[in-house]
Amino acid sequence: MPAEHHNDGRRAAEHQHADRRAAEHHNDGRRAAEHQHADHRATEPGHHGGHDRAGRGSADRDRAGSGTVAAGDERWPQPVLRLLTTGGDRPVFEDGDRIVGAAELADLVRRTASGLRAAGIGPGRAVALRIGVTPEALAGVLAAFTVGARVSGIRPELTPAQLDRLLASDDALLVDDTRLAALARTPDDGSPLVAAGRPADIARITWTSGSTGNPKGCAQTYAAMGAAWAAYPERWPAAIADLAPRLGRYLVFGSLSSQVMLEYGILTLAAGGTLVAARPPGFPGMITRHRATASVITVGKLHQLVRDQRTDPVDLSSLRALVVSGSPLTASRLAEALDVLGPVVFHGYGQTETGMIAMVTPTELLADPGRLASVGRAPDVVDLSIRDATGRPAAEGELFVRTPAQASAYWADPAETAEVFTDGWVRTRDLARLDADGYLHLSGRVRDVIIVNANLVYAGPIERVLAADPAVAEAYVVSRPDDVTGEAVHAYVVPATGCPLDVGRLRDRVAATLGAAAVPTTVEVIDRVPVGPSGKPDKRALGVGTG
Repeated sequence: MPAEHHNDGRRAAEHQHADRRAAEHHNDGRRAAEHQHADHRATEPGHHGGHDRAGRGSADRDRAGSGTVAAGDERWPQPVLRLLTTGGDRPVFEDGDRIVGAAELADLVRRTASGLRAAGIGPGRAVALRIGVTPEALAGVLAAFTVGARVSGIRPELTPAQLDRLLASDDALLVDDTRLAALARTPDDGSPLVAAGRPADIARITWTSGSTGNPKGCAQTYAAMGAAWAAYPERWPAAIADLAPRLGRYLVFGSLSSQVMLEYGILTLAAGGTLVAARPPGFPGMITRHRATASVITVGKLHQLVRDQRTDPVDLSSLRALVVSGSPLTASRLAEALDVLGPVVFHGYGQTETGMIAMVTPTELLADPGRLASVGRAPDVVDLSIRDATGRPAAEGELFVRTPAQASAYWADPAETAEVFTDGWVRTRDLARLDADGYLHLSGRVRDVIIVNANLVYAGPIERVLAADPAVAEAYVVSRPDDVTGEAVHAYVVPATGCPLDVGRLRDRVAATLGAAAVPTTVEVIDRVPVGPSGKPDKRALGVGTG
């Protein structure tokens, strides 16, 4: 348990401090309103009607995704606010020597929400968060949702032009850590912590790289956010119920506006655990230094951790769960990780548009090695439909999914929305099949993307930037496995006649236009590109014998 890692004397002082703060901020009317909402529990969604893996899903769940709230449901993030306002001195966030209890964090949320309201932020208004991992950052995210704003996180790798375009597209108030600290000092306006979001309004825009080179935003409604399972133990799928007790000390790093970091952070709070700021981040040091029990990890970082543990092992006895996802993990690599690290690896599969689609637990993997090649089974509330190129059901083909908390559109991008969000389903553009036991196996992609450090990088924009250089006649980009980043970008260029190629200049062009994640790891000069039987360029042949 988290309390095992704290000094008793310091804990006693912190409890006295928390008691004083609770007394100072106590308001009978406000507390009564908060307790009334704390008693108002949501019913479990997604079990109103039967479905099979081919996709006959619940009509009630379709209505929730479209922006309505079923009777008895509560608005996001009310379940998290309830955890905090009723949590007393329970430690919920640890940042070095600073330990913040639930009641103290609730006060931070309340003051930050007051500051946002004073700045004119409320339902229908947009907030863009460029924040790190502090108690104030977590309070800022929750406060922005509490006032009913449209919330988005700013990815650190965005170029200045991409950031300007993103902010302009949403008319958003940019909030960084400095502004957040000022908001947290706002006097409490006495308003109860009651979620103000309107069900059909967009609650969150999660920005990813786009096929045009500009970020695209996955938009979730408040109704969809309220249908998620993380904050509700009674909704946890079996794999999550196995994971949750292991989240006693969950490492947070990067940004708490990250979809994945926040989702597992909320799960940690619901499971009774503590978020622990990783300072500095990096495996394996942050596990040993903070005696962490759990973390998310990319495929590339997992490879490095396994390699380090083989050559220079450290004490990872506190570790109980590593959640790995974001890019393909081969069966042999997964087996090696289980062998070296022990039964702590949870292999998940999901997308920004959908949230978690499937997960396989260490217990399942060790019980049947045949499951190492899968990404697990989908929860009962997730519908799967595998279709051939004509859209008909197939044993193996493109995977379409429907989840309770899925996005409903791409922000201000109707063309891409129509391509991906079809009749209540999300087109994953991944190729898949289900085995006899219902485990999902991925076999490839329909789209031309490379997954670098769990981030999608589209090949097309990189090819266009490279081909725009006067010295390049043709450019082709492919993906290759990479032990550091999971997958890496590799480029092949055919030089223009009589033009010397400067590989460094080409890499700089990509970085300036698309950001560092899109920069090719290698740029190889070739005389001509291979062609297939149709006479078209065969990009799959470019990597043969070279990787």
